[in-house]
Amino acid sequence: MLEQLEKLIRIDPAERGLISSEARFGALAGGELAPACRDLARRARHVVLVTGFYIPLGTPPAAETDGPLGTALLADVLLRAGVSVDLVTDRWCAPAVRAAAEATGVPGDRVQVCPFPPRPGETVSAMQEWEADFLVDAQRRGISHLVAIERVGPSHTRESAWLQSGGQDRVALDFSSRVTANHAGHCHNMRGVAIDEFTAPLHRLFERWPERVGGLQTIGVGDGANEIGMGRLPWTDLVRRLSGDHAGRVPCRVGCTWTVVCGVSNWGGYALAAGFAQDRGVIDLLRRHTVESQHDVLRHMVSAGPAVDGVTRQPTATVDGLDFETYIDPWRRIRALLGIA
Repeated sequence: MLEQLEKLIRIDPAERGLISSEARFGALAGGELAPACRDLARRARHVVLVTGFYIPLGTPPAAETDGPLGTALLADVLLRAGVSVDLVTDRWCAPAVRAAAEATGVPGDRVQVCPFPPRPGETVSAMQEWEADFLVDAQRRGISHLVAIERVGPSHTRESAWLQSGGQDRVALDFSSRVTANHAGHCHNMRGVAIDEFTAPLHRLFERWPERVGGLQTIGVGDGANEIGMGRLPWTDLVRRLSGDHAGRVPCRVGCTWTVVCGVSNWGGYALAAGFAQDRGVIDLLRRHTVESQHDVLRHMVSAGPAVDGVTRQPTATVDGLDFETYIDPWRRIRALLGIA
C-alpha cells in the first residue's frame, strides 16, 4: 500500500525535472516514503512541521501555495490521532500558513512563528533565543520527528559538495566551475536567485537538533532540489537533472533521515498523512479532507493570506502552475486507493 502511495505522487505534470528526469537518469530517492510513514505511525509523539516558501516578486509578495496546504492536512491528521504538533514558519510566510491552518481546522496556537525578519528593536540574537527556547519546549513535549515540506535550505559550498562525494576532487572542480563564491551556501529559488533575506534560517533545526535530541528522526519533502532534505542526495545527481546555467547553485545541502521526492511538495504532505493513517489504522481521519475541502483551503489561502502560485507568482487558486483538477488528481487517487473516495 505505501509503495502504491509513493507511485501516485511521483509524477511530474509541471516538468520540474527531478521526477521527469528518471527516464533518463534513473530513479531518485525511491522507497523513502514507506519507512518515513511507518516511523511516524509507530513513534510519533511530538512532531514539528516546517513550511513556507516566500515569493518576493509575487503579485503580491507572499508565500507560495505549495507547502502550507499539504502541511496543514498532515498536521490535522496527526493532531486528531493524538500526536502533539507544532507548525513552524517565519514572519514572511506566516499569513499564508495561518490561513491554511485555519481553513483546515488546525488550532491557531499550533502555528509557531520565528522572529524573522527582525522587527525594529530586535537583534539577530532574537532568532537564536527563540530557537533555544523552542528546543527546550519541544524536548519537554517529547519531540520525535522534524518534518520540512517545501522549505528552502542553503545550497552547497565547495567543501560540502566535496565532503558529500567522499573527497572526490573532480566534484570540487565541477562545483567551482558552476557556482561562484557569492552564490555558495545561500538559499535559492527555482530560478537560482538568492532569497536569504526573505528566508529565516529554520534549516538550523535540522542541522543542530538531531545531535541534541536522541532518536530524533527527520523527513524532508521537496520537488525542485532546493528544499531541506535534498542534501541526502548527491549534488552531482541533482545538478544533472536540473536545467539552466544556475542548476549548480540550486540543490540544498541539508539532508534528512528520509527524503520524499514528488512532483508537487503538497502531495508529499498528503502521502505522509495517508501513509500514517493507513499504518496506524485511522484512515477515517482522512475523510473530512475531500477534494472540495482542499479547493476551499487553497482559495482561502490565496484570499486571506495572501498566497501566490510559486511558478506564475500570481494570486490564483493554483499550485506550481497547475490548474486545480490536474493538481488535485493525486489526492483523489490516494483517497480511492484507501477506499474513501
